[in-house]
Amino acid sequence: MTPNEPRKPAVFDVEDEKRSDEAAPHRKPRHFDDPDVRMTPEAEDPFLGEAGTIADEDGEPPVATMKKRGFSFAKLAAAAFGIVLSLAIGLWIDDLVRSLFARAPWLGWLALGAVVIGVVAAIVIAVREAIAILRLGAIQHIKLRLAEAHAGRDAHAARKAVSELATLVADKAETAHGRQRLSELDDAIVDAPQLVEFCEREMMAPLDIKARALILNASKRVSVVTAISPRAAVDILYVFYESIRLIRNMAELYGGRPGSIGLFRLIRDVLAHLAVTGSIAVGDSLVQQVLGHGLASKLSARFGEGMINGLMTARIGIAAMDLCRPMPFTALKRPGIGDFISDLGPGEKSDLSKS
Repeated sequence: MTPNEPRKPAVFDVEDEKRSDEAAPHRKPRHFDDPDVRMTPEAEDPFLGEAGTIADEDGEPPVATMKKRGFSFAKLAAAAFGIVLSLAIGLWIDDLVRSLFARAPWLGWLALGAVVIGVVAAIVIAVREAIAILRLGAIQHIKLRLAEAHAGRDAHAARKAVSELATLVADKAETAHGRQRLSELDDAIVDAPQLVEFCEREMMAPLDIKARALILNASKRVSVVTAISPRAAVDILYVFYESIRLIRNMAELYGGRPGSIGLFRLIRDVLAHLAVTGSIAVGDSLVQQVLGHGLASKLSARFGEGMINGLMTARIGIAAMDLCRPMPFTALKRPGIGDFISDLGPGEKSDLSKS
């Protein structure tokens, strides 16, 4: 029979195969006592020990927290070299202005005016950056105060922390109704945990809906662009651009308004959190949702890659939400990656405006 010649049909007896399988002896289960084989305890397993807190039973990583920054020799060295560099630039500008005055007075005055304008603009930028950093620090302070008030029984401390939160989000139109309700019922709620939960439901719920919409829209854009882009470099650049944009929008939504330095710190904290927990902490349930029910067989490779990139963007948005939200999740459910799977994949989409 040649390779190109088709095989002739044949008949096989299935019953004979079944009888042969039944007649074959089955191996009895045995127990092996090997002294060299030892089961690793969960506490010593690098994937289940300390790292076991990476994802909970729902497949979601822990809440991202802002890192405490103290003294370091790297900061001291950067400050010292910054002073030296500033003095060098100042001497260079002084020599340049003197040279221009010696050549032509109007050139010297023009250079001096430009230097004055530049110095004033630099001072304004520095002040704005300092205010933005202090505002981010105030958000973390309010979050800590509210967490302590919810865990304790001090109603006075809870009212003070809630008042600080209301002042922080006073310029947000979404919180107007909640702030009004809080001012009407502030004295009626005497229990500190109940006051904090009431504040979260009334003032944070509208902002959380917008935050979830920001995450979903960014994830959809990343999924579509990375699914149709011809180059991997385009995917990386666009994911990086959308991630920075999402972190900035999340901070502005919750009243942070970060500057360039504050945004850099937020990005660093988000990336540090993702480096510890993994870009996407996928649990067993999440794998079944993404790959189960025949979904993987219906999706193309590019669309599946776009969906994974969208989930990674959603994970970045959730971490940014943890860092920028001025109070922890107590009464409301913290969004997870599983909440965005149905919206990124085919099927019925959820309407966040009716949440």
